[in-house]
Amino acid sequence: MTSTLLRGRTLSFVRWPETIDDHSAWRYEEDGGLLISDGRIVASGAYHDVEKQAGEGSKKIDHRPHLLLPGFIDTHVHFPQMQVIASYGAELLDWLNTYTFPEETKFANAQHGRRIARLFLDEMVRHGTTTVAAYCSVHKASAEAFFAESHDRNMLNIAGKVMMDRNAPDGVLDTPQSGYDDTKALIKEWHGKGRQHYAITPRFAITSSPEQMEMAGALCREHPGLHMQTHLSENHAEIAFTQQLYPRSRDYTDIYEHYGLLGKKSLFGHCIHLSEREADALSESGSVAVFCPTSNLFLGSGLFDYQRFRRRDKPLRIAAATDVGGGTNYSMLRTMDEGYKVIALNGEKLNPFQSFWQITRGNAEALSVADKIGTLDQGTDADIVVLDARATPAMRLRMETAQTLAQELFLLQTLGDDRAVREVYVAGRTAKSDMAN
Repeated sequence: MTSTLLRGRTLSFVRWPETIDDHSAWRYEEDGGLLISDGRIVASGAYHDVEKQAGEGSKKIDHRPHLLLPGFIDTHVHFPQMQVIASYGAELLDWLNTYTFPEETKFANAQHGRRIARLFLDEMVRHGTTTVAAYCSVHKASAEAFFAESHDRNMLNIAGKVMMDRNAPDGVLDTPQSGYDDTKALIKEWHGKGRQHYAITPRFAITSSPEQMEMAGALCREHPGLHMQTHLSENHAEIAFTQQLYPRSRDYTDIYEHYGLLGKKSLFGHCIHLSEREADALSESGSVAVFCPTSNLFLGSGLFDYQRFRRRDKPLRIAAATDVGGGTNYSMLRTMDEGYKVIALNGEKLNPFQSFWQITRGNAEALSVADKIGTLDQGTDADIVVLDARATPAMRLRMETAQTLAQELFLLQTLGDDRAVREVYVAGRTAKSDMAN
């Protein structure tokens, strides 16, 4: 197979950058090279060193002066909500009932599901995101549509059919048994097919009865290697309603704990209003708290205390995500721009290296897939984003005074969007330019 040699300024991370000057936390090559073969990175480093390993017939692509980073990773996103984004004037529970649940009833139609799955993954690629952890609708067909589209593109994605059997319209309800059966069938069909991963997905405790929560726990025990994703502690009214539904629980987290849903591959969206006991339980189990800043601001849910959660004696594993459609855009650059503001409102700062660690290696570690994606390491999958810090007139003007890599990254985070994404490689193949053709 013909190999491809990419040239550009390469940046990837080896660990969390403690400070803006923590240079040993990342690898940066001013003139870097990535040699790709059979969908994987087979060599990375200084261009002239990597070039020596390329064969005579290697295809050479010069992306200078742009930055080459691992493809962005979005750890919590609702693909059926594309036509819900930018819906006015509601907090979480009203927003679900007024906008989201009626929209998700449409996904009983497999053709509609396939159309939205195609457009959703187009949008991810356009914004430089190469992996997502996605919620489908309650309908088995929606998950089939998502996985089929993802598999056709050879993307590494994690997804699951939501399980929900109460407190929602009939058109988006399953039963404990049908949710279990559909999930089992989808796992058998799609988990491990190509680069596809299945996530057991009880939407949240409000829409799952104790019987369904038992089924979700049974699925986790039967398939211990799978992800589990749900929502936790997003909104005060949600927390109060949850406590009414599960009056014997100590707190919201205790419900998931009781049914065996905490663990190293368990992803909990939002986690804004956690008690110290709940944070301890998540930390001790290795569960992941997913920060969704644009959604938390848009729905008025609250401020995720990112730096305190990282610093506490029992720190939390943290991921970052767009959420959509509670979130306001599809871009991980825009997400971290809003994340910076949320963290600033908590009296802290997030330096730009920390932001880019989070949406690459940090999110890969949170998803337990850093051996495959999230870095530019030899042997990993060649999911790569090419960023142009001069993509717009405003960015070009600001770049005239940017003197450091940190300033360039912060500019990309603050002013960048899909226009700053020049190219995307999925398993070594161009994806963004191919989509435009």
